Amino acid sequence: MPYSHIDVHSSAAQQELALALANLKTEFKLPQGFSEEVLAEVSAAIAAHRLPELDLTAQPFLSIDPPGSMDLDQAMFLEPFAGPDPVPDAADSRNTADGPAPTYLVHYAIADVPSFVPPAGALDSETRHRGQTVYTPDGRVPLHPARMSEDAASLLPGRLRSAFVWQIALDAAGEEISTTVRRAAIRSVARLDYAQAQAMIDGDSSPELANETDGAVAQTLCLLKEIGLKRIALEHKRGGASLNVPRQEVEFDGDRYRLVFRPALPVEDWNAQISLLTGMAAAALMLEGRVGILRTMPEPDAASVDRYRRQTVVLAKPWPVDIPYGDYLRSLDTSDPQQLALMHAATSLFRGAGYTPFDGELPPHSVQAAVAAPYAHTTAPLRRLVDRFVLAICAALCAGESVPQWARDALAQLPSIMMASDQLANKVDRAAIDTVEAAVLSAHVGAEFDAVVISGPKSNGNGNAPASPKSIIQLKDPAVSAYCAGALEPGTNVRVRLLQADIATRTVLFTTL
Repeated sequence: MPYSHIDVHSSAAQQELALALANLKTEFKLPQGFSEEVLAEVSAAIAAHRLPELDLTAQPFLSIDPPGSMDLDQAMFLEPFAGPDPVPDAADSRNTADGPAPTYLVHYAIADVPSFVPPAGALDSETRHRGQTVYTPDGRVPLHPARMSEDAASLLPGRLRSAFVWQIALDAAGEEISTTVRRAAIRSVARLDYAQAQAMIDGDSSPELANETDGAVAQTLCLLKEIGLKRIALEHKRGGASLNVPRQEVEFDGDRYRLVFRPALPVEDWNAQISLLTGMAAAALMLEGRVGILRTMPEPDAASVDRYRRQTVVLAKPWPVDIPYGDYLRSLDTSDPQQLALMHAATSLFRGAGYTPFDGELPPHSVQAAVAAPYAHTTAPLRRLVDRFVLAICAALCAGESVPQWARDALAQLPSIMMASDQLANKVDRAAIDTVEAAVLSAHVGAEFDAVVISGPKSNGNGNAPASPKSIIQLKDPAVSAYCAGALEPGTNVRVRLLQADIATRTVLFTTL
């Protein structure tokens, strides 16, 4: 399905939309700015900050992020293995001389947020209140002040920065052989967005990117595809799953809002595999060290699996019993309306995710079912609170040092903080999209559209259908999803009429003809 966008053409609707979106911060009680105490503490931390002794500035790291990003958490440098010891001076007990020979080295730098946040200080307290960065169409509510998250701690190109550098050796199949993580000084050489990285990998980048296509950058991008594809194959082998639903996003160009609908580029999947690899390595380190916090999710329950299998039969794309659900989902073609409906319906298999802390006694359930392995959030400390603690724990364990007490003390509180912030961020994101969809359609009340049914009505909590059922449809043009009155069959094509599109209440409702 191609990239597409929908503008709100009416100036009156744009004004009403801008007001409604601005009101989201008030409606959801999002924090406004930072206190003088926090800002003073950040200034002092930046002034006192010193780079680590380990100097890895000769390694040509690059970052791949959404366009315009300034809070750069990660940068990578990928290379073929060419030395006798992929992780010198590492304390990782999983390094073995008798295992398979390394083929690749993944160097993954993560922003050194812990060195800027004094334990039990004003910023530490404020970040625990926020939990994560919350994105809104007209800006964002950051986890940390911009002077830190978009400058001093951000892995911006050409800047000397402190980072937690993961060095992960992989065999020819892409399996991890060994891992170490250490604080080091780095300097990124390039910042690319996803489209630029994809174009360079495909060999059709524009002339203005020519200065970025030196040998080291080209090597990393080439290996990103090679390793990414191998890690996807290993995900299949593990029985893992990725839910690649085409995304709806709200963009603001400084003047007008628009709704954007685009599927992920292949490079985003490959890039995500490097992050997943690092999260799995972090989980393994913490489990071995018997202290840490995992991102966990149970296997889909039998009732959800049976219900989803019935849907796949109804929509003429049966899920074979001998095919893992991850492989099945990757086989779906989201340009086909029925298969798009199946991809949306698969969210019922991805429920119950949470955070599992442990210290001493290992948790009884340590697997993230979609990853099909133990996994931890560790690659986005500028935007997500829990990652700061995971980084500090893993670096200490890898160095054979005591885990910082401030990190241990926080483990019990982190799950509730992160779950609350996840729920808030999801509510804000959904409200923003609903508001823009109402604005897009506000001039078309009474008009007719072709649509596909994404999902039928939800039960009212006791297993019964609601008195006034509503199904979710997606218009074929424009690419908007909304409620439609009635209990409709998922995957079916319908002709609908727009009954209501109210910007202030974020209400969009269709009826079938």
